[in-house]
Amino acid sequence: MTRFQDRTVLITGGAGGIGGATARRFHAEGARVAVFDLVEAPAPDNRHDNGPGGDPGGDGGRWLSCAFDGTDAEAQARALKEVEARFGPVDILFNNLGRSARERAGLFCESEEDTWRFVLDINLITTMRLSRRVAPGMAARGHGRIVNMSSDAALSGDLRLADYATAKMGVIGFTRALAMELAPKGVTVNAVCPGAIATEAHRCIPRETLDALVAATPAGFIASPEDVAGLVAYLASDEARFVTGQTIAINGGRNLL
Repeated sequence: MTRFQDRTVLITGGAGGIGGATARRFHAEGARVAVFDLVEAPAPDNRHDNGPGGDPGGDGGRWLSCAFDGTDAEAQARALKEVEARFGPVDILFNNLGRSARERAGLFCESEEDTWRFVLDINLITTMRLSRRVAPGMAARGHGRIVNMSSDAALSGDLRLADYATAKMGVIGFTRALAMELAPKGVTVNAVCPGAIATEAHRCIPRETLDALVAATPAGFIASPEDVAGLVAYLASDEARFVTGQTIAINGGRNLL
């Protein structure tokens, strides 16, 4: 498939996990892919792919990785200029950067404000900031796709994730408001809410916790990052031109919208 040929895709938090799988998916379908993350993202090698999306010359100059702290506004601005100089304006933005408080997570009544601010910054503010930089150009050109990463935690209000659930529900509200603003300009904005997805972070989760996740998921299994990548690719495609302002859960039925 080459449905993203001649499109420039920007993915934050794209060095691994869901972001990495999505970056590889877009690249395999012909896009010019720019990845923002704290670490470098190695370019995929499609030389052995003989299908229509294959690239006999490797990445074909269609891959750019920028390593920096995603919460640094000035670093983000510099990286975006590099992307535009190399590939031209951004056609598709996947705001994937985000994380929970992890080792600092706990009950809200025992939490600290600096932890909330970190979680809000990396999940919500970075999404708003980069969208603000990219969306005006999309609107001026009359075409664009923005996909924002929310979470099943926003729907379920999981224990010890009050700050994370708040940030991710904020992403949903932002998605809806921006979608209404940009719809007349030919730009769609949607949010995805993954549930239990098998990423590197799962290696740090106790087996009994993973078993409990599976038990709470009607589908009966934990999905792969590639499952989410397929959904993001659809929302970014021309086939989804009439889908905007939506929050789409990909959680095996754990929560229903």
